[in-house]
Amino acid sequence: MNSKIIFCFLLILVISLVSTGCAKNTGPGEYDSFAKCLSEKGAKMYGTDWCSHCKAQKKLFGNSFQYVNYVDCDWNKDECLKVGIQGYPTWIIDNKMYTGEQSLERLASLTRCGLAEAKTE
Repeated sequence: MNSKIIFCFLLILVISLVSTGCAKNTGPGEYDSFAKCLSEKGAKMYGTDWCSHCKAQKKLFGNSFQYVNYVDCDWNKDECLKVGIQGYPTWIIDNKMYTGEQSLERLASLTRCGLAEAKTE
């Protein structure tokens, strides 16, 4: 009987953790159209989940990061090695590498994606 209670508790805990994590990245973001424009222009961000600078870069986009063309180098090592990624985050825009965190304004300038009008109303 004790094991059933523990199992039920763990099951409820897992379900609540999963649902909380999934709800985090849903809904419209402030920069949805900007992030979509970056991807349409071929901009790509390379990073990892453990990289603090990558986390900060993602945080700038908020929920809109889901639209950024992103390659996780822990899961796609071959692709990252092939293009010569040596640090995180690295953006490739028009076949040029930009290492380190980039401001949204800088990304807008490099891609000619409008930032001000891109905010979701």
